[in-house]
Amino acid sequence: MATPPRMDPSYRAKAWTRLGQREFDVLVIGGGVTGSGAALDAATRGLSVALVEQRDFASGTSSRSSKLMHGGVRYLEQMDFQLVREALKERELALTRLAPHLVKPVPILYPLSHRGWERPYVTAGLTLYDTMGGARSVPGHKQLSRNGALRLVPALRKDALTGALLYYDGQMDDARHTLTVARTAAAYGATVLNSAQVVELTRAGERITGAVVEDIETGARTTVKASVVVNCTGVWTDAIQTLAGGRGRFNVRASKGVHIVIARDRINSEVGLILRTETSVLFVLPWGTHWIIGTTDTDWTFDLAHPAASQADIDYLLEQVNSVLTHPVTHADIQGVYAGLRPLLSGEDEQTSQLSREHAVARPQPGLISIAGGKYTTYRVMAADAIDAAREDIGPGVADSVTEHIPLLGADGYPALMNQIDRLSRKVDLPVWRLTHLLGRYGSLVDEVFELAEGDPTLYEAVPGAEEYLKVEILYGVTHEGALHLDDLLARRTRASIETLSRGVDSAQAVAELVAPVLGWDEARIAMEVQLYAQRVMAELESQQMSDDREANAERTSARDARLNITAMVPDPDPELSD
Repeated sequence: MATPPRMDPSYRAKAWTRLGQREFDVLVIGGGVTGSGAALDAATRGLSVALVEQRDFASGTSSRSSKLMHGGVRYLEQMDFQLVREALKERELALTRLAPHLVKPVPILYPLSHRGWERPYVTAGLTLYDTMGGARSVPGHKQLSRNGALRLVPALRKDALTGALLYYDGQMDDARHTLTVARTAAAYGATVLNSAQVVELTRAGERITGAVVEDIETGARTTVKASVVVNCTGVWTDAIQTLAGGRGRFNVRASKGVHIVIARDRINSEVGLILRTETSVLFVLPWGTHWIIGTTDTDWTFDLAHPAASQADIDYLLEQVNSVLTHPVTHADIQGVYAGLRPLLSGEDEQTSQLSREHAVARPQPGLISIAGGKYTTYRVMAADAIDAAREDIGPGVADSVTEHIPLLGADGYPALMNQIDRLSRKVDLPVWRLTHLLGRYGSLVDEVFELAEGDPTLYEAVPGAEEYLKVEILYGVTHEGALHLDDLLARRTRASIETLSRGVDSAQAVAELVAPVLGWDEARIAMEVQLYAQRVMAELESQQMSDDREANAERTSARDARLNITAMVPDPDPELSD
């Protein structure tokens, strides 16, 4: 197994130096799941790779999904069998070989509302769904009567269904999965850097030869030389093509998907739900001690970095889910809201719910590969296709993709650790539920977490205001996982920003003080990080009171971005990082 680097400030400083000192085979732009997957794919082919992300790993679409690793039941109805088959194969790989610690089966109830035709129709679809992906590590679908369905989901109104089917998909923490893909790429030799923005593409005639990259934390710039640049920026795809000085081979439309998060006791159910709507489907998915309800599917033409959920979005989700519940969910029940942007290939249809979820790869000019579209589940296939396309610029002798056989960090040894969970619980003096939580986030890397807490039992204390997480997990986020700001820690290394009533604000001070010694923060920097995080949360809450996207965007973008403003307000605590 590859050895994971400690992605701490020292790693980051060395990675920045490497960017300007060597020539890479591949420069990947974008640290979402596709870009991280492309870096892993290239590195495991034996290529030299650099990955740069302007914000944080998974800070865009890849942390704001429905958190499903799935084939996509609704795409069967659209007759997109190839996409479903491909996605189901990837789901199976994730559940069994690549990421069994991160991806888990989740049962989902499909209520039937029509007698006669609907049950055989849905049964035919789910029979295909059970068999299209080859080997199956989840149970096949089951037929349920109305009474059987209500036993599983007492929260459903009796008149909302005539019967149901139960099927299984995969579920994961998308931000943690993406980060693990990026760290696995680094373990195989990729140079991986967040807060590193491409501000210019360099060229020799019409050929792209690399990029000028700015360190967002310090303002320093360096030129990165590469045989090929791979554009994996999702909804920013067209912007990178503009930097290249030419038109791309396809256009990307941003479709906003909004989800709300509520406490688990607000809906009495043992399984998730999938509900048909007029335009798409709605999921109600178990998420630890919460439910995730989503999603919407509407055009978004405003700020790409901070898509905002409006009151109209939230009202729509509440209306849809309440149409089948005995006890309605209210605005007061909402503990978290998040909005993400799907990068859809435009041109197929005017409605975003009908736009293609297939991906496309193009070489718009020598030295530049762009990939867009697709869905989270098929990230590995997308990454392999992108690096295959890059062969023309890298030269002969590039090996084939092997990521189908490369477990992500933490996967090796995970089943054995789960079998030893009682022993581990006694060893570190933590309850079994805590160990289950830790193994589901770190897998066999949990030993690194334990090592970090050796000699300091206070690190096994719960995070104030976010008690489902331990202090050692926060510290691990900056010593091993590249977190640089409070937002990184509260929104992605943990999910406190969507799982707590305060949206993480009640945890901010304690978290900032805990990581300050590692990140070199003084009291002024701590205060600034806490202030900016609180302003971000307040702006999000205000945007959710606005009636439409324009007003919601204005409220959300009123908050200053710590990543883009902090160096202008607080001196750099570590001059070495500016070298």
